[in-house]
Formats: sequence, structure tokens, C-alpha cells
Amino acid sequence: MSNVIEREIVAAVELCRPDGTLNPAAIGWSRRPLLRTRLPRGLGAWGRNKRWEYWGITTPTHVVALTVSSLDYAALHQVWLLDRVRRTAIDEVAIVPFAAGVELPESLGDGPTRARGRRLSITIDADERGAVLTARTPRVAVDLQIDRPPGHECLAVVVPWSARRYQYTVKDLALPASGRLVVDGEEIIVPAGDSWAVLDHGRGRWPYAMTWNWGVGSGRVAGQIVGLQVGGKWTDGTGSTENALFVAGQAHKLGEALVWDYDRRDFTAPWRVRGERADLSFEPYYERAARTDLGLLFNETHQCFGTWSGWVADDHGQRVRVDGLEGWAEEVRNRW
Repeated sequence: MSNVIEREIVAAVELCRPDGTLNPAAIGWSRRPLLRTRLPRGLGAWGRNKRWEYWGITTPTHVVALTVSSLDYAALHQVWLLDRVRRTAIDEVAIVPFAAGVELPESLGDGPTRARGRRLSITIDADERGAVLTARTPRVAVDLQIDRPPGHECLAVVVPWSARRYQYTVKDLALPASGRLVVDGEEIIVPAGDSWAVLDHGRGRWPYAMTWNWGVGSGRVAGQIVGLQVGGKWTDGTGSTENALFVAGQAHKLGEALVWDYDRRDFTAPWRVRGERADLSFEPYYERAARTDLGLLFNETHQCFGTWSGWVADDHGQRVRVDGLEGWAEEVRNRW
């Protein structure tokens, strides 16, 4: 466990310079997505640019994940759905050479996101008030409204590996969701008040090989909307962390690298995440294990869905319980 001193950014700034190197003024974190993230060509950066929008939605009966991404040499899009009652999943993936046809805004909020593959389509229209998510596959239809309450804060962080390798991530948690799903012809209502959305927005230039942990939880605890965001491994040694607690829409940043403890032989065993300001447990009920090996592109994902418990200290030192928050914890290994 180690504390780091991170600068809070409060005004708009460019992520990188015109030559594509990291802008030192962008290093830090913010409560709103303030960075402009156009990634210029050059510096041998082709193949290193990674851009994505990931939305994860938990409902009382289902989990939905939508991914639209461009890795330069390919686009990888996914519509994934878990039936929590039956413990069955539907997975539709499209890999598009050279990221042909994908539409991603240069900066968060600049415009729509569009993706299309042979068996799937995804449309994301987002602004400061929320987002409308639409997806279609042969077996699944998704029509969701995501609301962003006034004053709701997110966690936006720049992770600097070097002047030429860096990532800007925006994690927006505990967003109210509602709408409907259609699964194999059956309509399922996504109830307002009991359904929560999480956004992972990413723009950056990555090293070829990387491993990360990511965990989130959203819900109500003692009558308040609470969100939990924790991460690890990929930020080690950079001076940045992506750990925060959200209470009633307000972000409480944790400037320390947390310790993750889990069994790689059994990812469904309980997980622990702890530090000076956090002592968390995660109890999985389902593991999504996926492996892709296309030579140049390799991914191994173990994403477990479950329930968080424990506490996180807010900015005033008060321990806030997170018992019952639903979400996920994952380990991802990439060569990309």
C-alpha cells in the first residue's frame, strides 16, 4: 500500500501536444471529463491508439455490457448479456479489420458512438444529462435510458507510462438506468430505481502488453446512492490511481495504490481489496471467462459479477459502508 499525491484538474486541457506526446498539464484527475483527447498521427503511434466506450448495466434480473472499441488495426465490439436467474449468458462479438466503419467521438460528449458488425449493431448517444443505449443482435435487443443527475461527479484520470504512452480514463458510476431488454423474444423491463449503469471511457496510447484489475459497485446503502471504483496493476509506478468512492454523486478520491488479493486458480472465490482508506470484500456469483488469441491480438479476461461489502473512508475520514453494492471485479491480460 502506498499513497501518491495527485493533482486535481479543474479546467479544460488537451491530453496531448500536436506531436502526439503527453501534455504534462493533463496529468492528474478531475471530477468532470475536462480533457480534450484528439490523438494525432505520428511518432510510430499507429497500432498503439486505443479508444473505447464500455457501458455495464446491472438490473435485478440481468447484466448487460456493451463495448465499442477501436484498436487501430481492428475494432472489437461486443453485446454481452447475463440472465442472473438462470446463470446463462449470450455473447455476440464482432472483430472488424482496421476498425472500418466504427464511429467514436474524439472527446467524451463530442458526438455519437456507432458500431456495426455482421451480427450486431450498437448506438450510443450521450451528453451531460445522460445517454441512450441501443443494441441489436439476433437474440438480444437493448433499449436503455441512462440518467446523469445534476451535479453528479465522475472520476477522470490520466495514467502516464511515458511521454509517448499514456491513457485517459473516465469512470462514471451509479447512474440510474431504465428501459427494456428483449431476449429471445421475451420482453424484460429494466426498472428505474433498481438498475444502475457504469461508463468506462478510454482514450490513449498503450504499451503492447498490459494487465489490469478493475472493480465497481453501484446501489443504495442506508438510503444514499453509493458508487465504488477501484483499480490496480496497470497504474503501478505511474503516480496515478483510479480509486474513488461516490456518495450522493460526490467523488471522494483515494490517493493510494490498493492491494488486491484473489485466487487465480478460482476466480469465484472471495476477493479482497484493501488499503489505509479501504477494506473491501467481493463475493462473486458468476464468472465471465474469455480468451482470444489472434497472434498480434491476445486477451484473457476473468470478470466476476457479485456483491461488495466493507468500508471506504471518505475525504473527511468517515468510514462509509458499501455493503450490498452490486457490480464486478476483474483481471484482464492484454497483448494489443
